[in-house]
Amino acid sequence: MRLLISCVTLLLLGCPAASLAQSPAEPPVVPGARPADQQQKLSAQDRLYAEDGGAHGSTLESIIVPPKPKAPFTLILETTWVRPFTDGGGITTANKRKIARDANGRIYMERWWLAPPNEQERSQMTTIQISDPVAHTHTNCFMLDPRKPCEMSTFEPSPETVYDFFGPNKPGRTVDEMGDTERIDLGKQLTAGVETIGRRVISHFNPGVFGNDRMMTIEREFWYSPRLGFNTLSKRTDPRYGTQTFTVTNLILSDPDPQLFELPAGFTLEDKRKTTPPEN
Repeated sequence: MRLLISCVTLLLLGCPAASLAQSPAEPPVVPGARPADQQQKLSAQDRLYAEDGGAHGSTLESIIVPPKPKAPFTLILETTWVRPFTDGGGITTANKRKIARDANGRIYMERWWLAPPNEQERSQMTTIQISDPVAHTHTNCFMLDPRKPCEMSTFEPSPETVYDFFGPNKPGRTVDEMGDTERIDLGKQLTAGVETIGRRVISHFNPGVFGNDRMMTIEREFWYSPRLGFNTLSKRTDPRYGTQTFTVTNLILSDPDPQLFELPAGFTLEDKRKTTPPEN
């Protein structure tokens, strides 16, 4: 569980700055990823446990898209983030952005400012991110920088990496020193036109775990597509961050335009990799 604090000061001032951000510069290598089951044997494959949502400072964490090969798509991800005030009411921001993956597992993502839903003209594309699991490169192109720079770093996952969104396979209740967690299977349904498997996870954290002075509850509901390898609908309610909802729309199940994986016109690339890329 990521111990993160959401900051809304700049948003309250109405500035289209970091508080509206959804544009992390680091590779999306699954924030807080860890082995889901130490006892499960996966030969040479890695298994990473993954959760959608959360926040890093004032930056919203989004859905996690693995570099799964032979499962191409293009989609629009609609995001809504509701952060309550302590005395009632709150702030709602939203955006829509394109995500695509080709048959080789390369991932294209746009990052846009989060803006009030009725003022979407304030939303701007801040970054284009291109991740290549074969070459192990991750490129950020900063769209608002007049110098038109792109920076390359290392992308660790390979096409064989397994992402585990469910954790323990069996539903039910588990208890540890931090509190207890209940996992409820929700069955199957069509979401964005593909079959998905649903689960609700309700975690109760004991006082003191996060510096909290009382029991704290975090609830997640997600609908996972085995065909795509990620969640097409995901909702997270957390008293630290509010409620975050991610909904896949306009899903096209075919190879995207290959030009998406090229540098934007006029941009220059700087290689900032400091280590030798891993071998697949």
